[in-house]
Amino acid sequence: MVAQNFLVCDREQELLLPPSLREWLAEDHLAWFVLDAVEMIDLRVFYADYRGDGWGRAAHEPAMMVALLLYAYAVGERSSRAIERRCREDVAFRVICANRVPDHATIARFRVRHEQALAGTFTDVLALCARAGLVSVGVVALDGSLISGNASPGATRSYAAIRAEVEEMLDQAAQADAAEDEQFGEARGDELPAALADRGSRLERLRRCRDELEQEQADTEAAYAANLAWRAEWEADHGRKLTGRKPTPPDPGALAKRRVNTTDPDTRLIKRVGGKSVQGYNAQVVASPKQIILAAQLTRSGNDSNQLAPMVAQTVADLVRAGIEEPIGTVLADGGYWNTPQISEVRAREIDVLIPAKSRKRTNPRQNAPPQSEEARRVEAILDTPEGQTLYRRRQQIVEPVFANTKFIRRIDRFQRRGLQACQAEWQLIAATHNLLKLWRAANAPAAA
Repeated sequence: MVAQNFLVCDREQELLLPPSLREWLAEDHLAWFVLDAVEMIDLRVFYADYRGDGWGRAAHEPAMMVALLLYAYAVGERSSRAIERRCREDVAFRVICANRVPDHATIARFRVRHEQALAGTFTDVLALCARAGLVSVGVVALDGSLISGNASPGATRSYAAIRAEVEEMLDQAAQADAAEDEQFGEARGDELPAALADRGSRLERLRRCRDELEQEQADTEAAYAANLAWRAEWEADHGRKLTGRKPTPPDPGALAKRRVNTTDPDTRLIKRVGGKSVQGYNAQVVASPKQIILAAQLTRSGNDSNQLAPMVAQTVADLVRAGIEEPIGTVLADGGYWNTPQISEVRAREIDVLIPAKSRKRTNPRQNAPPQSEEARRVEAILDTPEGQTLYRRRQQIVEPVFANTKFIRRIDRFQRRGLQACQAEWQLIAATHNLLKLWRAANAPAAA
């Protein structure tokens, strides 16, 4: 009888991995590509944050930490504890860290300490994509998607509730102070009761929430006044009334109805079209035909209509920083971005804009884009042609896969950080790793026959 022939599986052998890290992964593995990309990125801003005299406890090499975070985000791993675990268990992570294992606190602190520098890698990677011939801006597409913040919707409170709690906490503190004064006189005495001792940070956060709600109401009233002034100026210049519905004045009682999240006050409860509300941010992206992200910004606005001009301006700025001189030709966006003043502002830059003035699925025109307006007639005339329809259909092909890849393939549908500034930096890091993946796939694509 012939014995069965199996490869030996001896877990007692002393060497389970090759002695050289170079033999652990295939040459075309993403980890090697990330390490090569980091070598081409200017990391001086990271190194400048450390002492140059050699004193103090040794820190992990910044280049290694940058590569670790870029690779982790690229494969959809963003938890600092999960990254630490994979530095022990995952071969690719061990290669990037050269068999060192930074603990989760070190990883989290590095991400916070260098959040703006990490966000800045977005333009560095964009420049690498441009050198590889992946960036063309003759036609670009703009879109947005809701991403949850690191906050529970259950922590959302009304202005009235926040104000009442702030007043209650201040009243309790005043009562405690009065009781201590009566008991101890001029003596120092003990600390506040335990029920109040840990409320300092909460009181400060609630005060911030209250102030932000009041500021939002003031901003709404200012925006309404500015809109009225713009309409009056336009009508004076053109000698006729501006068509369309006049802006609705702010509700005087709106402040009492406003709500804010006490965990992350910067998040907003935003209604998703056809779905449930999301406590988070409106993530905006401008992408090129090869789905390279050209600009990535966050807004707390649930409406896209005020995002066209800011996103185009941000795209132009990012292209300049990345050394890309090609001018933007046409911006494609869905009907939610229709905003006549902003379209005029973008076209003043000699950039064409193609946004439907009305939905093809309904007969009624959009209220802010009446068909008799000059801009609406121009756009609809283009979209009535086969060439215009073909051009506009490219919008879905260009930008929508970016969000599909980010939110479903890489499982990035919630921010790890809190606060608009921190989440903005994380969103740009996410965009940088999206472009890095595109660059890696293009470099490893089979040559055309």
